[in-house]
Amino acid sequence: MIIIDTELTPTQQRHLEDFFEKKLVDRTGLILDIFAQRAKSREGKLQVELAQLNYILPRLKGKGFALSRLGGGIGTRGPGETKLETDRRKIRQLIQKIKERIERIENSRIEKRTSRKKKGIPVISLVGYTNAGKSTLLNALTDSYVLAEDKLFATLDPTTRKIVFPEVRPFLITDTVGFIKKLPVFLIEAFKSTLEEIVNSDLLVHVVDISNKNWEDQYREVNKILSELGANQPVIVAFNKIDKITEDNLKMLQIEQNIIEPYVFISASKRKGLDKLIKKISQYIEEDWEILDSHFFFDQLNIIDIIKQHGRIEKVEYDETGFRIKATLPKSYKAKILKTQDK
Repeated sequence: MIIIDTELTPTQQRHLEDFFEKKLVDRTGLILDIFAQRAKSREGKLQVELAQLNYILPRLKGKGFALSRLGGGIGTRGPGETKLETDRRKIRQLIQKIKERIERIENSRIEKRTSRKKKGIPVISLVGYTNAGKSTLLNALTDSYVLAEDKLFATLDPTTRKIVFPEVRPFLITDTVGFIKKLPVFLIEAFKSTLEEIVNSDLLVHVVDISNKNWEDQYREVNKILSELGANQPVIVAFNKIDKITEDNLKMLQIEQNIIEPYVFISASKRKGLDKLIKKISQYIEEDWEILDSHFFFDQLNIIDIIKQHGRIEKVEYDETGFRIKATLPKSYKAKILKTQDK
């Protein structure tokens, strides 16, 4: 097998295979092969299959691809169709079916997203180059056990966890698929529904592997892809893996000259600097929060549950007629609660 680190046209690939008389895989084919190994969820597998079919379709030449899984037999070929035309038609039909199945899953995700918006729960997405340490950071922040490996594209299926810290408003954090340079357009299209989680987040944490000598190129590449996706939310840059470089090397890095966003230095695997990252996050997600300090009657005890779900209780004091509560919560919920008080 020959692997070429660039994207080839179907004609280029065919000529090179004929010349070398060996199977040839270009950059896109290799990425798809890795994706196929990593996909675990139903949606992830469908997205990879969609990308693979879009890749195979223009490369069909009557040999070299196993199409038996697409169906076959007497009666499957239309009048005057060649075997190649039949195979192409089957692939297009399968592409359409997969798109419809992905769309159904996407509609379910939109419903969940709408529900989260109604509850006023902020959503933060971890973004970054592949293998930057996003899954490790998610595990460190949430005490979860999401698969985190030293591999390209270890995460293909987005994972969301709720975070509740005593000093920070509760929020959801999502681990997303890692980016890579020269990401194929149809791959982005196949993962469109997953990538929309990034676009619809309230805040992005851009995880950068600071121990990688090409970290600046990777940082710029991720920003480029985010721009193409239309993601324009506030961003916090988390320079990860500081445990892999010396203190002197860290001081020599020209961070200020290259980074315009607020940033922190962390080691997700060693759990260093996470308190600074959490503080940065809280500064963003609590911008529209206000203090509630009011007295309520006992028949309004459900207010405590509402605040626990959407805000943070500082203090509750009970008396003969009811209770006084001091809490921090979004403006909209404060207004709703005060309206019930007036009634």
